[in-house]
Amino acid sequence: MKDIKKIDVHAHASPWPEYAPKYLGTDEKKPSPKELFEEYYNKLNVEKCVLLPGVSPEGATAPITSEMIKYLVDRDPEHLLWFCCVDPRMLSNSADAKLSYLLEHYKSLGARGVGEVTCNLYADDPLMENLFACCAELDLPVTVHIAPERGGYYGIADDLGLPRIERMLKKYPKLKIFGHSQPFWSEIGENNDKIRNTYVPGKVKNGRLPELLREYENLYCDLSAGSGANALMRDREHAAAFIEEFSDRLMYGCDICLHGQTFPFIFDEFLTSMRESGEISEENYEKIVRGNACRLLSIE
Repeated sequence: MKDIKKIDVHAHASPWPEYAPKYLGTDEKKPSPKELFEEYYNKLNVEKCVLLPGVSPEGATAPITSEMIKYLVDRDPEHLLWFCCVDPRMLSNSADAKLSYLLEHYKSLGARGVGEVTCNLYADDPLMENLFACCAELDLPVTVHIAPERGGYYGIADDLGLPRIERMLKKYPKLKIFGHSQPFWSEIGENNDKIRNTYVPGKVKNGRLPELLREYENLYCDLSAGSGANALMRDREHAAAFIEEFSDRLMYGCDICLHGQTFPFIFDEFLTSMRESGEISEENYEKIVRGNACRLLSIE
């Protein structure tokens, strides 16, 4: 089989990890890009990654701004790409804030999209809708972390079945949403409020996510973290069928936030075994680990 260099569409890093606070309850800090490649990417055959800022207080031990990410990218443009991030409460904390002013600035500097959006507002809150509308107008895809509810979580809040995200997908057909997190991926199968923020086990059937993917061509799936990996690994037979049907909408990612995380290697072994066994085609494997990112983010 030919060597296919992967692109991680969901990466986090700090320009100055020596100054970063440790994650609460751990001795670990956010890695630098150099550490990402040394500890993970060189072993996973990842050629490039898309660095995501984190500007909302709900989702950050310490904020990583768009400027900090651009600083990193400029030091290794061969391997690093980036999204900018704008909190919808910025500028005027209103539904008519001129967020396009900020987004146009970052896009002019080379940002390929927006995210990771982690503010704990409802997905169809007027402030969130303003951000989505600006992203649609500027053709900037948005990586969102879905939360199960308002309060006590980070991520934009949606209800069971993702009806609020669906309203945005329907109202803004030019908006490309990259879905991510446990509540997002729990919708791959039968779901309820007790399990939707967990790594749901068992066979997959009757999910809302496949229905949304069939109805809205502007919805995409970020396979990063334990949530994306678990959604496929929990039911190998279903994973093969899911990949076959939605191969144009799935993107490989890691979401490595600190040292010592093992799930990227476990998930890589799973995808590799599916490729080697023929359960997923060579074409679809290439789309997931590289091709879709190149197409959607204009990567040469």
